[in-house]
Amino acid sequence: MVDRNYTTDTEAKTIASTSAGANATVVYTCPPNYDATIDILHLSNNNSATKKINIQFYHADTTDYHHVLKAHSIAGNSAENVFNSSHVHLHAGDKIVAYGETANTIEALLSCKQFYNPSR
Repeated sequence: MVDRNYTTDTEAKTIASTSAGANATVVYTCPPNYDATIDILHLSNNNSATKKINIQFYHADTTDYHHVLKAHSIAGNSAENVFNSSHVHLHAGDKIVAYGETANTIEALLSCKQFYNPSR
């Protein structure tokens, strides 16, 4: 039986990358022997102009990257929550990565619950 007690983690990253996949900025990596549930992925544009952001999910089991958001525009000096009231579940080694049209203009804040799972 898997213990459903959890710890929490919050990561804040400035999105420095302008390239996809392995070259993107890693926002969060689910640690070994854990599952994670993302509660919030908040993006803020710290520039006065509208900027585009791309968010990808890396699935460790298949080593594939999948777009969650692609060329999504965020108005200057504004912010938004990507998943609203929905949740995303990750397994050990899975990642959330991001890249923008311009380096260092978008910041990402991710908060999640991490569940110990020794079978991962």
